[in-house]
Amino acid sequence: MLGAMTTSTAAGDAAGAVRPMRADARRNYERLLIEARKAFAEHGTDASLEDVARRAGVGIGTLYRHFPNRHALMNAVFQDALASLLSRSAELASADQPCGALVEWLRALITHAGEYRGVARALMSASHDTGSALSQCSVPLREAGARLLSRAQAAGAVREDVSITDLLQLTNAIALAAEQAPSDPELADRLLALTLRGLKA
Repeated sequence: MLGAMTTSTAAGDAAGAVRPMRADARRNYERLLIEARKAFAEHGTDASLEDVARRAGVGIGTLYRHFPNRHALMNAVFQDALASLLSRSAELASADQPCGALVEWLRALITHAGEYRGVARALMSASHDTGSALSQCSVPLREAGARLLSRAQAAGAVREDVSITDLLQLTNAIALAAEQAPSDPELADRLLALTLRGLKA
């Protein structure tokens, strides 16, 4: 699922202008991101934010000054994965096999969503909530996927009535199913193959 995002300390600025962080605030921000990644990897995205703050050596108030809620922290943690997925979609945009390019990108999306327990569920929820900080991840992913889907549809490989919103929900559901069955590493690929059979024109 994902460049660090701009600090939320500027959110209270009446003019909405983004102010550069002080050196100590930047250090706190980076430590919080490092510890959040570790905590999410160990305990999933519902890991205790108080524990994240403690590990980073700051108070919970400092965490909330940088990240006003859990989704804001998740959005920041996922920026690297997001950049990777967007870069890969750009590379695949001119592939000779549009349907194969779409499948490869969806497989990468499922892989990234499976990096932290709870990511797939959160992304599914954020797709219906434009006010969520995670929409900063889901919106560019939807736009990137839509371009690959359109090419596959134009090539006659995917049904015209398939939408990128439905397709992303399906891939998140596959990632969620795979998360619940860690003893079956092939499950995601099997479910993706089944899904794609239903999408073919």
